[in-house]
Amino acid sequence: MSNTPEDLLKEKLDQLQCHFTWRPQKETIDLVDMMFRLQYSLTWGVKYQAASYNQLAFVNCLQGHFEEAIENLMEAEKILRENHKVEFERRSIITYGNFAWVHYHMGQLTEAQSYLDKLEMICKLLSDGPRYTAMIPEVYGEKGWSSLSSAVEFYEEAKECFAKALEQDPDNTEWIMGYATVLSRLEAFSGTPESRDQSQSVKYFRQVLELDPDDAVAMVLLALKLQRLRQNEEANELVEKALQKTSDLPYVLRCAGKYYRQRGYVKKAIELLKQALELTPHSWFLHHQLGLCCRIKLECLHNPVFQQRAELMNLCKYHFEKSFEHRRRSVVQPQLDFAHICITSGEYSRAEEIYHRLVELMDIRREDMQSICLEAGLFELYQKKSETNAVRLFLKGVKIECNSREREKCHMNLEKWADRKLIINAHDNNALGIKAFLYQLDGIKDKATEYFEKALEFDPGDEEYVNALSQLRS
Repeated sequence: MSNTPEDLLKEKLDQLQCHFTWRPQKETIDLVDMMFRLQYSLTWGVKYQAASYNQLAFVNCLQGHFEEAIENLMEAEKILRENHKVEFERRSIITYGNFAWVHYHMGQLTEAQSYLDKLEMICKLLSDGPRYTAMIPEVYGEKGWSSLSSAVEFYEEAKECFAKALEQDPDNTEWIMGYATVLSRLEAFSGTPESRDQSQSVKYFRQVLELDPDDAVAMVLLALKLQRLRQNEEANELVEKALQKTSDLPYVLRCAGKYYRQRGYVKKAIELLKQALELTPHSWFLHHQLGLCCRIKLECLHNPVFQQRAELMNLCKYHFEKSFEHRRRSVVQPQLDFAHICITSGEYSRAEEIYHRLVELMDIRREDMQSICLEAGLFELYQKKSETNAVRLFLKGVKIECNSREREKCHMNLEKWADRKLIINAHDNNALGIKAFLYQLDGIKDKATEYFEKALEFDPGDEEYVNALSQLRS
């Protein structure tokens, strides 16, 4: 094993808690999109700017922009000294860790070691644990924000981090807001434990507003949750109040735009979303919301002239395509929406290209892959007239162990297909096998056994059926 100074230093750096040792890495985040989002958050003066500068330094370093990364970290340190004088040392752990890593990547080993020395002195006073870090709320909290802003597959980790921060510091608005935000996002996925109780995040957003009644972001996020719970009167008051307080903050505008779109006030929604887009022109979220608004207008057309329909169709495609321009791996729904619009306009080859790319994605949320399998399967079934491919995709969706609405729909489509085939031919072993598998999945063992036995009557050599039957009988 090598014992060069560089290798020994690397061993120490790996012990740090900072962006360079957390899970989101170059392969799992969309760097261009993240760069835009971080720059916007800094331009528009959102809270927790030091954390944004820390993450921006990480992104710059991944792209080889070392000098810019150092400048970002110097800015983060400056903000921490100005805004957190008493707790500067606690807050600087991640910034100093990032400093050490950037200097290491620049080949400046002495400078990297100097930051390790600073961390050792700080952590000695804060913890009896690791030599170069201290697992304190400030560390858990910033890791939570970093995970939350990286990609959806890191939301559970973000939730865990904010929970640990709150265990030690239960009245900290920053950690409560983070916990409420990640809960709210997890509640929106149909297959998560959080989705079973949509009101959990409401409790924490209310707690934020009790501690900080002027937090406009908490107001609009709470409004969106109350809207889902059909508490429309309070939701409307919160949105109007938030817009009065900060009518030029892009995040508030975009949430308000989404709120009005979901209420059916499309004209008002488009007005707010366009206002936000002028301030943050590369926002995937805004383009997606505008695409959804255009789709609503398209669906509401009565006896449209060809030109009017074509213009709206093109606007839908433009906004949906812009929304995943820099997030082809991490943003799934806009791509499905784009494919659907292509189907509507008869552009099957473009839709097929989108589905093919999405089906090949790796390491994405299980619910997202189930959505892909469902939509791609329906396309194969109804547009491509390929039952074989459709069944393969529905099966893939069903086999993913996540009890989402999309999985239920894959299950339903398989059942309908199998029933239809068996009406035509009661000896269709593929349809019998599908029915058997679905009964097995539903825990109905006697029916599963019966259908696997029937399938084997007509295809005695099918190993999959033999193995399944063996498991059921054991």
